Amino acid sequence: MTTGWTPRPPAAAYGPAGEHLPELDVPAPGRQRRWTVLLRWLLLIPQMIVVALLGIAAFFVTIVGWFAALVQGRLPHGIADFLGDYLAYATRVTASAMLLVDQYPPFALAAPGYPVQIELRPGELNRLAVLFRLILMIPAAIVSWLLQYGWAAICWVFWLITLVLGRMPQPIFEASAAVLRFRMRFLAYAMMLTSAYPKRLFGDPEPRAAVSGTRPLVLGTGAKVLVVVFLVLGLIVGSFSSTGRSDRYDDEWGSAAPTAPRFDSGTGTGAGTGN
Repeated sequence: MTTGWTPRPPAAAYGPAGEHLPELDVPAPGRQRRWTVLLRWLLLIPQMIVVALLGIAAFFVTIVGWFAALVQGRLPHGIADFLGDYLAYATRVTASAMLLVDQYPPFALAAPGYPVQIELRPGELNRLAVLFRLILMIPAAIVSWLLQYGWAAICWVFWLITLVLGRMPQPIFEASAAVLRFRMRFLAYAMMLTSAYPKRLFGDPEPRAAVSGTRPLVLGTGAKVLVVVFLVLGLIVGSFSSTGRSDRYDDEWGSAAPTAPRFDSGTGTGAGTGN
């Protein structure tokens, strides 16, 4: 496995080089210490706090970057560097939370020696695509949302299996890595770190020389079935979640509530109830 990748490429890579789909590098599944698996999500609480704080900063930096990209047709280097570092940090923490790696992520934006790496090549952007970014990213956002909800619904099963076996089975690893990679590519597109739309949820189409456990990411039949299960479960969980919020709203506001519009906080869209 190559560990020389950085969260962002050298300055020379900022030149126009065509559309580049961000890459995720995670080592093949191996032995994990059971005590770290047992306490994984508890141990990662400090990391989650840091990611949340950095995410707030990244949100506002992305807004500034959107205006800059409209004018310049690319993200300024400083903005691209910070957003790339944030995305790399968040991806490392998420990979650990998903039990893809055993090693604890460092509290550092740059971690070239950590087993989880991403490869980004920020470059030229289509100004029209930047202008309509919020609209264009909706389909990918829905898919990413469904995947994460679906994975979260059964992650306790993966946790238990990994705890018992001391390692993550290959199909679970491949499906979880596919979720993580799609999420990373979606965030990179949303933050304008790439012009490439998120794709290849079900793995890379052609075999190539293996660099790591996810490059290329080749999904077996079991892993592909799991990805479909994630999507279906995400739809079910999301629907029940929306219904639960609506029911609570009706209980609080009484019989007048059915005539008022309701809003789904997860999608930001509103719709009348019709009665």
